[in-house]
Amino acid sequence: MVFGIAALVAFVSQTMTLEPGDLIATGTPAGVGPLTAGDVVEVEIPEVGVLRNPVSAESREGRSRA
Repeated sequence: MVFGIAALVAFVSQTMTLEPGDLIATGTPAGVGPLTAGDVVEVEIPEVGVLRNPVSAESREGRSRA
């Protein structure tokens, strides 16, 4: 891993409140390439459910901080 667990938890906790049971997913399996607009990222946890997120192109103005 490029960053240690403590550094990852510290970084994420600056943006959001972490609660017991929260997961921080890191890393990628071998062979995975960059995401492009139109891709769908899907994570499934048995007996919990599926989280599906579509990938869209970043606007010319950059990311919104809304």
